[in-house]
This record gives sequence, structure tokens and C-alpha cells, in this order.
Amino acid sequence: MTVKTSMSTTFTVRIPKKLKQKMEDNPVEWSQEVRGFLEERVKQVELMKTLKEVEARAVKRKVKGDSTILIREDRDR
Repeated sequence: MTVKTSMSTTFTVRIPKKLKQKMEDNPVEWSQEVRGFLEERVKQVELMKTLKEVEARAVKRKVKGDSTILIREDRDR
């Protein structure tokens, strides 16, 4: 049997007192909400990073040429 141990750390955020009071007035599992938001946001940031890397590589592969010439040649056939 394999036992996975999940290590965690604490991340502290300073918020306005009014927001803290509103959070206390609305009983929600705020730690779960924040954790879920952070996980999704990290996925988005990683995806954007990957897309930028792919885009940068794609620029190097682009064929430079005038498409109008190719279209005319094709029509003349």
C-alpha cells in the first residue's frame, strides 16, 4: 500500500477589514474558495506562457512570401 503525503504551506494575504467582516457574515469555506481560484489561475497563467512559447516558435517557421503570386499562378493553370 502506497501512502501519499501532501505537503502544504501557508500563504498570507492582507485584506481590508470591511472585506474580512463581509466574509465572516457569509459562512463559506473561504480557504477552499481561494485555493480553487489560485489553482485555476495558475493553470491559466501556465497556458498563456505555453501559448506565447508556441507562438514565438511559430514565427520562426513562417514562410515569407507573397500569397497573391501563388494565387495568380494557381489560377493561370
